Amino acid sequence: MCVVGVITAPTAHHEFETVISSNRIFNVNGASSVSSTTATSTASISPPHRGRSVIGKRRARSGVVMAAPAVILVLLVLGIPIFQALYYSMTDWNGLTAHWIGPSTYLHEFQNPIFWRVLLNNALLLLAVPIAVMIPMGIAYLLNERVPGWQLFRSIYFLPTAISWVVIGMVALRFFAADGVLNHLLSAFGLGFIQTDMLSDQHQALVAVALTFIWSMVGTNTIIFLTGMATLEPSLAEAAKVDGAGAWKILWHISLPQLKRFIQFATVLTLISAFTALFSLIFVMTGGGPGYGTTTLEFFVYQTAFSRGLFGTGAMLGIILFVIMAVVGLLQLRLLRTED
Repeated sequence: MCVVGVITAPTAHHEFETVISSNRIFNVNGASSVSSTTATSTASISPPHRGRSVIGKRRARSGVVMAAPAVILVLLVLGIPIFQALYYSMTDWNGLTAHWIGPSTYLHEFQNPIFWRVLLNNALLLLAVPIAVMIPMGIAYLLNERVPGWQLFRSIYFLPTAISWVVIGMVALRFFAADGVLNHLLSAFGLGFIQTDMLSDQHQALVAVALTFIWSMVGTNTIIFLTGMATLEPSLAEAAKVDGAGAWKILWHISLPQLKRFIQFATVLTLISAFTALFSLIFVMTGGGPGYGTTTLEFFVYQTAFSRGLFGTGAMLGIILFVIMAVVGLLQLRLLRTED
């Protein structure tokens, strides 16, 4: 018997059915060479679903429409002022009229030694950031262990968070002054010969600001770490204790890895505060002095624009601060990012 092939025409769904039946194939000499069984195969070919692409396009358009109000609001509230500041930073602006100078204003400021001294002050204050993170972490660990009086201590450590920066600065001013609380405490403990006036020395004044900043961040970071420790999985620590692990190994190998997100958040928050939240402290404690010993870039913007009336230069310093914060933020995202 010869090969019989039956092919049905394409249907409305563009499906093809091919049925091939064969009993025996003969060679040219009429001898039987191969015996095969009957085989039936059905193949269905479907075109890509155009409906899905249409739905995807509709969803994309809907997303753009819904995000447009927020994007427009951000551009109005942030974008326009930033571009205005960028323009005024290249002008001689007295608050009313502006005369275009050009990018040379940046080159002139980069040659100013006071500008580099101010940046150095910011860099030195960054050394306080790890301390402002590690001390609250240790406090949170002890409070989480329910040491005697932990509820009272939690309220005490939370106190700086409930006080404004201005009040903190006034308290620090009375503490570090020549006739302040620090010298009275030294005299009470028989150490009156170590009388000090930290706010009158450039280097010591910056240390006083850094110590005050660390104290002001204790409450906030302690709360962050207490929240993180409340999410720890206790079974992991219990299993480690059964295996003979001590408290240090449990803290280092079990607790800290689980607190990684909270450590990142506390570090970012503290770093941002070191750049942009010290104005009130410096204004109340030292006024940026003695000299420029405690002047940060944020405070330098205020001094230049409102004390000296150089609003164009103040705008330029604000742009520089904005760029520094953007770079620091990107570095933090890269260095502190996790694989998950």
